[in-house]
Amino acid sequence: MMRLRVLLCSILVLALALPSHSDEASSAFRRGTRAEAEKQYDAAYEAFRQAYTLKPKEPKYITSYLRVRAAAASEHVNNGIKLRDKQKMQEAILEFRRASEIDATSFVALQEIQRTELMIRKAAEAASAASQNPAAAVPKPAAEMEGPVELEPSPNSPITLHMSTTADNVYRTIGKLSGINVLFDLDYKAQKITIDLNDVFPREALRMVALESKTFWRPISTGAIFVAQESKRKEYETNVMRTFYLRNVSNAAELQEVVGTLKGLLDISRIQVNPTHSTITLRGTPDQLALAEKLVAEVDKPKAEVIIDIEVLEVSSTRLQTLGTTVPTSASISVATAATLASGGSAGLVSLGSVNGGSWVTSIQGGSFTFLASDTNTKILQRPQVRVLDNEKATLKIGDRVPIATGSFTPGIGAGGISPLVNTQFQYLDVGVNIDITPHIHSDHEVTLKMVLEISSVTGVSNIGGISQPTIGQRRIEHETRLEDGEINLVGGILEDSETQSLSGYPWLMKIPILKYLFGQETKQRPQTEVIFAITPHIIRAEQVTEDNQKLIEVGTGNTTSLRYKEAKPVKSAHAVAPQDKPSAKDSSRPAPSSPVAQAAPTPHTQQQPPGEPHNPQER
Repeated sequence: MMRLRVLLCSILVLALALPSHSDEASSAFRRGTRAEAEKQYDAAYEAFRQAYTLKPKEPKYITSYLRVRAAAASEHVNNGIKLRDKQKMQEAILEFRRASEIDATSFVALQEIQRTELMIRKAAEAASAASQNPAAAVPKPAAEMEGPVELEPSPNSPITLHMSTTADNVYRTIGKLSGINVLFDLDYKAQKITIDLNDVFPREALRMVALESKTFWRPISTGAIFVAQESKRKEYETNVMRTFYLRNVSNAAELQEVVGTLKGLLDISRIQVNPTHSTITLRGTPDQLALAEKLVAEVDKPKAEVIIDIEVLEVSSTRLQTLGTTVPTSASISVATAATLASGGSAGLVSLGSVNGGSWVTSIQGGSFTFLASDTNTKILQRPQVRVLDNEKATLKIGDRVPIATGSFTPGIGAGGISPLVNTQFQYLDVGVNIDITPHIHSDHEVTLKMVLEISSVTGVSNIGGISQPTIGQRRIEHETRLEDGEINLVGGILEDSETQSLSGYPWLMKIPILKYLFGQETKQRPQTEVIFAITPHIIRAEQVTEDNQKLIEVGTGNTTSLRYKEAKPVKSAHAVAPQDKPSAKDSSRPAPSSPVAQAAPTPHTQQQPPGEPHNPQER
């Protein structure tokens, strides 16, 4: 008796626990759904994880848990990247580790953890080396590589200069006025030039002298330049190298398009392409690679994308009208005996007379009057949605694939016991709703759609050579249209309209007006079928064209690439260097202008002679 009580109590506890367990999982799932709708992915992840733990075999719990797990991990990775960009390394590490805890399969989270830890370690090593021995704080060889030298005149003030002398003297004078050392090629032969500069910054002054004297110069340090003849530009010009990572190309053909653009505009021959990682490595002059950076940024943009809502509406209407009398159209005459008539078997019989004790009778069919009208409407609605990239073809097929016999076969052999399918091949046709759309997205929020819209169906079967072949009915439209974002385009006109009228009854009598409905019946049937397509594009990503993309820039001459940058414009002074100006700590290592040049700093009305040159008014 005691055992029975224990068993009953156990059953009761299990019966009460199971509904509570199920309700707890359902409640957690509802909490997760609400949190996901509010984009609170951490809370949604915890709720869905609880529901999944309680009922791990429930399909909707599994899919929701896996979906939100990936979303929550991705959110933490993005937060970590933002913190790392702000140099908050420890907070970024915590975000990446949280992402890895949520989704242990996230390779991105593990990769970002390793990258951030490496950045922290390098920063710590550099700080430690600098603190122990600042002079010996030398980075690793790979990190030691630097970019091209930038010329930094000191002072970077406007220069006013009027000279008629050899180009080397002009270079040296500008160098003394702006704190720049000037070196010349051994084969350089200076020519006499006349130069007039009014409030021109040192870099621009050097460019003008180079253009006037057909020479070129390049910086060899922040405070020194090297001058040579223009014909030796390729021999002495600085070369740099850079790898560009293209993020928006999807295949090797698009990568080659970018390479073709760079080759065609920059005259760069040293290009290495890596389709596996979508990279382009270039070697050229600093100006060429600076221009290449601009071109790559303008070409490597995310493709525009559009969502196309397609509504396929088929409206079928059948109108039927029947009016008139169904009259008897036949009669039979027979002989009925007296016994048959006496037994009541004469129902529905009309007696025509008696002959030799027998009665001639005829049977007449009954008639009915019909007054009927019916109207049937049928709507078949399909609403697919297609998301497609710019200039990419999207194909939508809704229906069946019907086999069609092709090839050669001999129907006569089939009668001899050999199947006619021996030499027959089959191909399959897509029957149903078939849509092909290629969008082209314009920059003014408009989309050009090139569309092929087709609705087909099997309307019958034909026997050809002993093989039953389906008959395909087809309605097809090919057209191209330009729509605004969100504008609806109705494509209709695929209409089938037929009308059938029939009249049955007694000859001649059924043609009498009004009375014809007593001696006949008239039937009218009109079926209509129309197919309408409603096409609505929604641009979700458009190609961004900024002012920088449309900006006109100077790129040099037809033979060389030379860019010009904006100069920092301090307060203009007629004097290159004032006697009371003191060099800053940053400029203390630069060669300062000599006192004679500083004292002879030109003004807009002062003639400047290079040091050591005799004054000759005739040269002016």
